[in-house]
Amino acid sequence: MFYLKPGGYLSLAPLLLLILLGCSPAKEQSSDASQENDASQDNTEGPFVLGDLVSPVEPPPLEELEKTVQTNGGWVDRPVLDSLELLRKRQSKEPILATVEEALKLHNNSQEDNAKILSALGRLPKDHSEVDFNAQITRATPQALNNQNPLLSSTMTEFEVSGLTSFGLFGFDWKFMPFASSDSVVSWQTSKGGYYDKVVMRDDLLWSDGTPITAHDIEFSFKVIMSSQVPIRAQRTGTDEIKYVKAYDDQTVVYFHNNPLATNVWNVNFSIIPKHIYEESIAEDPTLNDSDYHVQLEETPVTGGSFEVARRDQVEIVLKRRESAYMFQGKQVRDKPFFESVRLRIIPEASVRLLSLEAGDIDEMHLEPQQWSDQTDGDDFYRRCTKARGLEWTSFSFQWNGNTPYFEDPRVRQAMTYAFDHAEMLEIHRKGLDQACTGTFHPTSRWYPGDDNAIGVKIEPVTQDLEKAGKLLEQAGWIDSDGDGYRDKEIDGKRQKFEFTIIVRSAKERIDLCELLAQNLRLVGVACNVKPLESATLQDKMFNKQFVAAYGGWGTGADPDTSDNIWGSGQQRNYVSYSNPVVDEFFAEGRKLEKDRKLWKDLKAWQDPEVREYLVLDENLAESRPTREDCYAAIHAILWRDQPYTWLFYRNAYHGFNKRLRGYNFSPRGITGYGPGFGSFWMPAEQ
Repeated sequence: MFYLKPGGYLSLAPLLLLILLGCSPAKEQSSDASQENDASQDNTEGPFVLGDLVSPVEPPPLEELEKTVQTNGGWVDRPVLDSLELLRKRQSKEPILATVEEALKLHNNSQEDNAKILSALGRLPKDHSEVDFNAQITRATPQALNNQNPLLSSTMTEFEVSGLTSFGLFGFDWKFMPFASSDSVVSWQTSKGGYYDKVVMRDDLLWSDGTPITAHDIEFSFKVIMSSQVPIRAQRTGTDEIKYVKAYDDQTVVYFHNNPLATNVWNVNFSIIPKHIYEESIAEDPTLNDSDYHVQLEETPVTGGSFEVARRDQVEIVLKRRESAYMFQGKQVRDKPFFESVRLRIIPEASVRLLSLEAGDIDEMHLEPQQWSDQTDGDDFYRRCTKARGLEWTSFSFQWNGNTPYFEDPRVRQAMTYAFDHAEMLEIHRKGLDQACTGTFHPTSRWYPGDDNAIGVKIEPVTQDLEKAGKLLEQAGWIDSDGDGYRDKEIDGKRQKFEFTIIVRSAKERIDLCELLAQNLRLVGVACNVKPLESATLQDKMFNKQFVAAYGGWGTGADPDTSDNIWGSGQQRNYVSYSNPVVDEFFAEGRKLEKDRKLWKDLKAWQDPEVREYLVLDENLAESRPTREDCYAAIHAILWRDQPYTWLFYRNAYHGFNKRLRGYNFSPRGITGYGPGFGSFWMPAEQ
C-alpha cells in the first residue's frame, strides 16, 4: 500500500504479507497474510483471564509519569499527518507528462507510456468539485468473507474489508516512514529514552453505534490480543514487545515498552475493537466467534472505519460509506470518502476477472503476465480500460518443510533450486515481466546485501544445473539404490523413495510452475506430485504445518523486523520450521537502537569462522556496532545460503483499470486503496 490511514485499506500494523493463498496483508502483509507469535502461548484450558500474557504492571499516575519523562530528557514530538495531503504535496512537485485525454488514448507499450498514464491518471482531484461522491467502486476478490472482526482476519477478503471498516491511529508513507493520522490523533510523542509513547486522541470519533471511540478501547484491545485463550493469528507478534497500554482518560493513552526498540513505532499499531461490545462477552467465548452473541455480532458488527458492510453473501460483499465516520454533531470533521459504496465481487478465476473488467463490471484488477502481455493489447481492451505497472516488493517461492526427512538437509534444498528451470519460468511463464528473486528482501531495499551495508556477499540468480543438483542429492544420501530411476534413502531403517507432494492454491499460473518443478525434478530422480487446494484448505495446512512443500509468496512489511515471524526459530509463520541461532541473533540486534546493539566481535556470526567468511566481514568492523541495514542484510545472505525456500521471482505490480477510475499510484507495498481514509482512488464527477 502507498500509505495507510485509520479506517483505511490495511490500517493494521505492518508485517510481511502472505500471498500463499492470494490473501492480503495483515499486521504486514499484503499482498497477503496474517501473523502471530509462538502458538505455544495459546491456552484453551482454565478460566478466561483478560491480558494474562502481560506481566503484572502498576502504571504510575500520569503526573508522576510526566515527571519521570521530563527528568530523562522529555518528550519528542512524532509526526501527525494527513496522508492524502502528503501525497498532494509530493504530486505538486512532479511534472505532468500528459493530459488526461492524452493518457486515456495511450496503449501502454513502453516505460514512457506507463509514466504518462500514471502522471495523468494517478493524480488526486484538485478539489471536491471534480469528484463524483455518489460513485461506487467495484473490485474482485477470490473468496467470500468469513468474518468481520479485524483481530481474526486471515484472508485477502477479510483484510480488505477490515481495512475499510476498522479504526486505527497510525499509518505510514510510501517510504515506510510512520506517522499518526490526523483523522484520529491530536498528538503523538515518544519519550527521549524510548520507553514510552503517548497519544492524545481526537474527541470526535464514533463507533458505528454512536458510542465514542476512546483510549479505553485501545487499552482493552491490547489486553485482548495478549490473552492466551484468544486465537489471534495476525496480531500478537510485535504487540508482545509492549509492556503495558494504559488509558489515562478518554483521549490519552500511553504505551509502556519493555525495551527502547527501533521497532516500537510499529508495535503500537495493532487492531482495535470496541470495548463496550466485547468486554462482557469475551470471557464466555474467547474465540470471539462461537457464541450466539458473537455470531449475531458477526452479522451486524460495530465498526470504526469509513465503511460498514451493508450486504454479504457468496456472490459479493457491499460496503456503504458511514456518515458518522466523517460527520460529528452536524459538522464535517474529516474528509468525506470519495465513494458512496464499495462492491467486492467474489471471482476466483483470473480469466473471469479480466472479462468482468473489460465488460465494466469491475473497475480494477491485478493482471497475470499473460493477461498483461497477450490479452490486453487490443482495441477491445482499451475501449473501456487502460493499464499501468509499478515496482512491487513481492516474491514467490517453493517452500520446503525442513521438519521432514526430505528437506531437513540444506543440500537437498539447494538441489531443488539448481534442478529448477528458472529461465523457462521467467521467459515463458512470467513473459519476461519479472526479475529473478534472490532472497527475502528486494534488491532495491536498504536491507539487501550490497553497498549500503557491511555485508560483502555477492548474490547472483541461480540458473538450472542438473549435474550440480544430482551431486548435492548424492552428498545428502539420496541415491538410486534399486535402479528404478528414482532416488531413495534409508530413513528409520527403511528405504524411502524421494517422492513428495507440493501444495498450491488452485490457480492456473501457480499450478503451471509447480508442474514445471515436477518435470525438472524427474530429471534428477525425484518424484514430485502437485496438489491444488482451495484457499481455506491450503491456509489451514500451512498454519498447522501439515505439508512437505508448498508454493506461495510474501509481500513486504513496512519494517524488515516483521519477517522474524517467518524466519525466527519457533515463530508461528515459520511454516518451514527453519532455525538458525545466527539469524535469531541478527533479528534481536536489528530491532534494538544502535547504542544498545552488541559489537560485531561479540556476535555469533563473528565468532563462527564459516559464517564470518561467508558474509565477507571486514576485520575493521570488530569494535563497531552493526547498523540495522547490516543486520537484515546478513539475515538475507544466510537465508540465501541455507535455501529454506527456492526463491523464484519478484512479482511487479501489473494492473488493469476502468478508464473512469483515477488516483492509482504504486509503491513497494502495491497499489493504493480507495479514497480519503484509505487510499487515493476516485472517480470524476463528469462521468
